[in-house]
Amino acid sequence: MSTCRGVDVSTYQQPQDWKKLKAEGVAFAWAKATEGMHARDSRFAAHIRAIQAAGLVSGAYHFGWPTQDPRAEADNYIEAVRPYAGKGFVHWLDLERYPDGRNYKGKSAAQIKIWVQSWVTRVQTAFPHQRVGVYTSADDLKAGHVPAGTPLWYPAYPWGKAEFTRAEAAARPKPAGMSPLIWQFTDKPMDRSIAYMSAAELRAWAAGDTAQPARPKVSLAAVVYGATHNVADEKKHPGGADDIARVQDALVADGRLKKGTFARGIFDVPTKGAYSKEQLAQGFKGTKPGQAADGTPGKTSLTALGKRHGWTVVA
Repeated sequence: MSTCRGVDVSTYQQPQDWKKLKAEGVAFAWAKATEGMHARDSRFAAHIRAIQAAGLVSGAYHFGWPTQDPRAEADNYIEAVRPYAGKGFVHWLDLERYPDGRNYKGKSAAQIKIWVQSWVTRVQTAFPHQRVGVYTSADDLKAGHVPAGTPLWYPAYPWGKAEFTRAEAAARPKPAGMSPLIWQFTDKPMDRSIAYMSAAELRAWAAGDTAQPARPKVSLAAVVYGATHNVADEKKHPGGADDIARVQDALVADGRLKKGTFARGIFDVPTKGAYSKEQLAQGFKGTKPGQAADGTPGKTSLTALGKRHGWTVVA
């Protein structure tokens, strides 16, 4: 199997001799751009300019905090990388739990997956013909945090310090039964990775047009049933609780629903009140079905909410 070599850097790394690294066979390099909703890597601009000047396949990554607003985090990243994100630029979400868990605190696996999809969708929308992937661990993959079909950059260090030749000779890892596109095999003396394609193939892949990733779907029937019965009936609407939770996440993100005041996955009284605020904000004031701001979703209002938050409404 063809492979090519790469490295990644952040503020912790001094300026590199990228031309020398290229001469040694490095074909791609990623640089940390942002973290959370506001933080910027102090060396990102210098790193990425030098990477691109050396003619390497370039890209950037964002360290995620699923406890924060995915839209604000995506916007922080988009603003930071836009001046450098020409054709062939690759975008990565760094999804890894801090040792103390502070960036995952209070979030279920389903919530983290929704958060990841929201971040990926927003970045893909900003850069519609560029690749967007996720860097994450075997534990995150086993937990189901990464949407199917997302390009995967996988870290696992079986040897500690290691040369590229050792990784190139090893079997391709299969975390949670998946095949990563890129394997980061050591962080000593710096982060080193191999991609499972030749340098030419990687460059062509990075430059290729990409379709928009599949948008998550929310069932109108499931949400309406929940709003009119104050339950999520999984027998009648499989996944109904997930659909309602996605709507609740959108209402929380927009400031209409306060965390800790509602039952997640149940279209309860606080959720209905928050949805009424959404309807009023959209201009609904009538009393007829589909026109009232009564807290029961209709197709028009739910579609508008979904459009803002990266999901599609289905019957």
